Amino acid sequence: MGLENLVCAEQPVIRTARLVLRPLVPSDDALLALYTSDKRVAVGTRSIPHPLPPGATEQFIARATAPDRREDVWAMDGTIGGADALVGVVSLKPLERRQSQIGFWVAPTAWNAGFASEAVRAIIASNPHNSRTLFAEVFQDNPASAQVLMNAGFDYLGEAEAYSLARRATVPTWTYIRRMVQTLAS
Repeated sequence: MGLENLVCAEQPVIRTARLVLRPLVPSDDALLALYTSDKRVAVGTRSIPHPLPPGATEQFIARATAPDRREDVWAMDGTIGGADALVGVVSLKPLERRQSQIGFWVAPTAWNAGFASEAVRAIIASNPHNSRTLFAEVFQDNPASAQVLMNAGFDYLGEAEAYSLARRATVPTWTYIRRMVQTLAS
């Protein structure tokens, strides 16, 4: 199957003790713009530019909610736990051969609160793409995100490089893999 055929199905809502992982909605615009315009968030990702150009947030929400999207993006909604309606984002991009790539970022105001770990574990537990394998990468200067992955059962795979829009440079990464438990129906 070619990558062009990998379109996401309906995106489920996933609940944890303190978060509701839900599709983005237009009202997420203000908090999403606030956090993604923060250089500390942008430099931890491949795809968030810094400075954030006008309209980037609205375009991101439109792409993330389009019926023909190529990636599921969930808002980490913390309102059930007394936090903001958006404390971060977790995404899952389908790859070939029932594999997916997970990514995440958390707002600086919610750092060290365990939201990334909770969201990643929830995605693993629900396995919305029915993936056999999950991959992830983090920039080598972000050991906290590497720890989130290792605590969620990811194994270190190796080193690579990825381009960061915010840094305008290729940055060394650590790559991780997690083989998913398969049921008889899989």
